[in-house]
Amino acid sequence: MSKAVVVRQTGTPQVLSHEDWPVGAPEAGQVRLRQTAIGLNFIDTYQRSGLYPVKLPFVAGNEAAGVVVAVGPGVTTVREGDRVCYQGVLGAYAEERLLAADRLVPIPEGIDDETAAAALLKGLTAYYLLVTTWPVQKGETLLWHAAAGGTGLIATQWARALGANVIGTAGGPEKVALAKAHGCDHVIDYSAGDFAPRVRELTAGRGVDVVYDGVGKATFEGSLDCLRPRGLLVSFGNASGVVSIPDLTVLSKKGSLYVTRPTGVHYLSRREDLLAGAEALFAAIGSGAIRIDITARFALADAAKAHQALEGRETTGSVILTP
Repeated sequence: MSKAVVVRQTGTPQVLSHEDWPVGAPEAGQVRLRQTAIGLNFIDTYQRSGLYPVKLPFVAGNEAAGVVVAVGPGVTTVREGDRVCYQGVLGAYAEERLLAADRLVPIPEGIDDETAAAALLKGLTAYYLLVTTWPVQKGETLLWHAAAGGTGLIATQWARALGANVIGTAGGPEKVALAKAHGCDHVIDYSAGDFAPRVRELTAGRGVDVVYDGVGKATFEGSLDCLRPRGLLVSFGNASGVVSIPDLTVLSKKGSLYVTRPTGVHYLSRREDLLAGAEALFAAIGSGAIRIDITARFALADAAKAHQALEGRETTGSVILTP
């Protein structure tokens, strides 16, 4: 048995239950992992609330790092004692768990377990958004919403390293200052008013090439107004609610715009893509181009408090749970 945080019915953070959960021996292609650090991500709250439906009951969480303690038949990619991490595999809020060996990423020397658990899911999200969804080119201008969040802090540093001009949004003076210290050339405090006119001012009326919007409903319309003609809005999250477009002609009226809704499920499903992204991420961290800030730690048993803090906009940077 292992202690785990289980969702037996969807709802508020209070539905998270810290309890015993069976683990067992690894089957063919699986490993048993003793987890040392667990990442906290917005997708965890979407699954817990029922916004992203998951079969009940389930162990929450999608990202962690740890040590392989047993391998099942046919596993050749990892051995007992290896330090590994993973993302995008439900069941992370646990002391120990089973999972497919082909979803594991080796943690390189020089990267500690907490950094790996705090960075992999958010960092790979930044990777496929900046490198594949819209391959950012030197001299382009982009807007990143929630630039002081966990993904935002990683992505804006990475975008700056790629040579982009980076405009961020954040809520309140402290978050604005944090975003400025992590790669943003300009940061707009969206709690002080409409961000779109300021973006137009900063771009001399042209608009940005691409907007990365993980906020969702509250920023969607304004994000469209920030784009240059034929620019792309990348909607990759729903922190303020789900986006809907009842009338597609709004895209033609605002400049023949493009909109996409990417997810890591499609960008990182092949192992070669997963490993390529992880290699690029860890190289950027190792070089100092990206700094990972772990701003809060919660015990695994306090996962409900962590969810409350995340949904209440009380967190910045990366937050981890400790088993």
